[in-house]
Amino acid sequence: MTEALDARRPLAPSVRPGSLAAWVLAARPATLAAALAPVAVGSACAVAHGTFRTGPAAGAALGALLLQVGANFANDVFDYEKGADTAERLGPTRAVQAGLIEARAVRRGMWVVFGLALLVGTYLAFEAGLAIVAVGVLSILAAIAYTGGPYPLGYHGLGDVFVFLFFGIVAVVGSAFVHARELSGLAFLASLPMGALSTAILVVNNLRDRETDARAGKRTLAVRLGRRGALVEYGLLLTLAYAVPVGLVASGVLGTPALLPLVTVPFGIRLLVGIAREAGRALNARLVQTARLLLAFGVCFAAGIVLGAA
Repeated sequence: MTEALDARRPLAPSVRPGSLAAWVLAARPATLAAALAPVAVGSACAVAHGTFRTGPAAGAALGALLLQVGANFANDVFDYEKGADTAERLGPTRAVQAGLIEARAVRRGMWVVFGLALLVGTYLAFEAGLAIVAVGVLSILAAIAYTGGPYPLGYHGLGDVFVFLFFGIVAVVGSAFVHARELSGLAFLASLPMGALSTAILVVNNLRDRETDARAGKRTLAVRLGRRGALVEYGLLLTLAYAVPVGLVASGVLGTPALLPLVTVPFGIRLLVGIAREAGRALNARLVQTARLLLAFGVCFAAGIVLGAA
């Protein structure tokens, strides 16, 4: 999923190899706002429970940013080494494939960033217990295993499960946990839309790259299901995202303000229609728009949770 969010194609010739701009390109800054959305929702659940604490909130946000950047570096180098990123690539420029940074340098950068994430995890362990360190280590291992290692998850159709779990359930529930030091049923339910919309971004990415991925032996779910199946998956993910706030209000868990994310429904419908009509590089814009949908939904949902619990 991390490779999907920054769909604006920079002009590689304008970036000097080894420069700070090249490292910023590899970090994919457009992905970072979406990484914070699940943290915001988890922290909103803490506010609803009366357990919100500023320090853990900041630590969770910083940890999420570092994990995102580390995962972006991992995807950049591992996809290049496995032959998934080539000159035929339809998506945005990748630093290693474009010759802007050497693969070994990006690999070192990946470990540095993950090391910083573990330092943040050490602080959170003092605030919330050692369980949060285990969550951080698992997140790092999953980020590496997504495109690296002997059985890369993204190459065997498991990327969607990985994204839903770690960018949805783990991110939201973990963010709520560092405040309250206990698991939250509300946070689990609130994590489902965030996981669904994060996965929807990956679906568009894999739909765009379906043909080149198949030639590289990358058997994503879009390759396995085909174009029609990927479109159905995208629609089901949007449906799940919007069904959860409705269910929370209908069941009395939250008040009417929790329906605030429904203001983004027209945007979601336009996205689904557009994706169904387009292919190839035209889907790059839909990637950015789906990421914006995740961010807008997350902000509205976080606000709705706080107001709906008041």
